[in-house]
Amino acid sequence: MTIEELSAQVKALAAEVTVLRAEAEIRRVQARYMFLCDTPCPEAGVENDAERIDRIVDLYTEDGIWEGVGPYYDNQFGRSVGRAAIRQHFEKFWGQKRDPALLLNVHYLTTEHIVVEGSEATGHWVHMQPWIFSDGSSLLRSSRLYNKFRLVDGQWKIARTRTENVFVAPLAPGWAESVGHTSVLMRI
Repeated sequence: MTIEELSAQVKALAAEVTVLRAEAEIRRVQARYMFLCDTPCPEAGVENDAERIDRIVDLYTEDGIWEGVGPYYDNQFGRSVGRAAIRQHFEKFWGQKRDPALLLNVHYLTTEHIVVEGSEATGHWVHMQPWIFSDGSSLLRSSRLYNKFRLVDGQWKIARTRTENVFVAPLAPGWAESVGHTSVLMRI
């Protein structure tokens, strides 16, 4: 093998490692976003919903977009452009008292597909989430996600969250026998 061939192989391996690292970081960013959206919030050190929202908004680029699309989500979620608008979007969930109160909301991600192209990437997922409310009602929601990510100052950030409803189904009362009202998972 010549030095030129060896050099070409090293460059190809370096490029592949860069893509693999980007995929791993994007996976962590998306999982962290979902983790922070869970109720009760399992993140250690988050003492209130304002802190939770701060951490979620920090995952986005300055010009980030959060949008619900399709006939079901257009009217329910709409489109928020920029970090201030994304903050307002999340304040609708946690910044005000809800009746009935949301006791449980857990996000499960599946069917991942990430494509990295330089300093930009796309990610596709399907997610499911059970919701349990204080009045005893429950539902199961599933959505498709088609998100964009951008490398900003060496960190992958969410440039766009785009979600489309797959289905919403009511769950029978009492389907979950034990529901924690707080999370102590990461508290030591």
